[in-house]
Amino acid sequence: MTTRINLSAPDVGQLERDAVDAALRSGWVAPLGPEVDAFERDIADRVGVAHGVALSSGTAALHLGLRGLGVCPGTTVVTSTFTFAATANAVVHAGARPFFVDSDPQTGNMCPDLLDEAMSGLHAAGRRVSAVLPVDIYGQVADLERIQGIADRYEVPVLCDSAESLGASLGGRAAGSFGRASAVSFNGNKIMTTSGGGMLLTDDLELADDARRVASQAKLPFAHYEHAEIGYNYRLSNVLAALGRAQLTRLDEMIARRRAVRDEYRALVRGVEGVRVLHDGIDADDNAWLTSIVFDDAEKAAPVGRALAAADIETRRLWKPMHLQPVFSDAGRLATGAGERLFDHGLTLPSGSALSDGEIERVLTVLRPALTSA
Repeated sequence: MTTRINLSAPDVGQLERDAVDAALRSGWVAPLGPEVDAFERDIADRVGVAHGVALSSGTAALHLGLRGLGVCPGTTVVTSTFTFAATANAVVHAGARPFFVDSDPQTGNMCPDLLDEAMSGLHAAGRRVSAVLPVDIYGQVADLERIQGIADRYEVPVLCDSAESLGASLGGRAAGSFGRASAVSFNGNKIMTTSGGGMLLTDDLELADDARRVASQAKLPFAHYEHAEIGYNYRLSNVLAALGRAQLTRLDEMIARRRAVRDEYRALVRGVEGVRVLHDGIDADDNAWLTSIVFDDAEKAAPVGRALAAADIETRRLWKPMHLQPVFSDAGRLATGAGERLFDHGLTLPSGSALSDGEIERVLTVLRPALTSA
């Protein structure tokens, strides 16, 4: 009986088990503690920002980041349509309305030209845009220099959804260091994990302090429990932070492994007409979080996925654009069909750093004939 090959399984071992055990033996089992403080410093230093706020999820980081930037009811947040629902959900959590912008067809990331057009149209219509929220898709940093320049012209802050891109960079600058703030995720399927968790990263001390306070039920520094505003139970636990610190020491190793997996797919696809690896030929240092292939003919994606599923190998279609999701059917959008095409034509392949050589070969053995016969 073969073992199922997952898309992006957690890559944990003895180092992580020892770190969690040490945290438990320290007595700091309740939320917060020295491992949280150290983890915030470690990630902030890795990214190159002044402050990190460790939270229960990447979604919590997005929510508090938006809140700290002044996003509120009656405002609009311009964001990527080609993304996971958490991005758009965080906008709604903050009380604002999302306006979706379509993708660069080569990368899936927000198209700066469309952002410029959207901002101009919203401004002319008298809509108050409170933030721009681009997403780094599948581990590749968006064109954030151009996006920032456009947002600056309208005096609108940028919060970067870098949930998928920790360890990547653009022009020598680390993912997580762009915009007024960035949010990263440590969910179980991410490049590194704390089981569940995330972090808000920023150079803005006021924004970081506000996030810390509100994430801890907005408790004020009194001898009794005093609250002047609504807060949230969003802080990361000390035990999970210990897991994250151990994972961080292995981040470069895990990125290198994912890149090696992508190289195997790249070599295979190179000889197959009508299919490409998403992000190939793009001048950016991504982290190879997930490797996706894109077919010229949309009809070929499904049979390849079925062939892999029959061999107990997990695949997944690319993100379904948010403007096509029933829950956001009435949201504003500037759509060209680029994100929809990636959804229809793409397939994400097993990409985790925990994949063994034998498992990679097993995937390739099934994928090779499936690609040529599709």
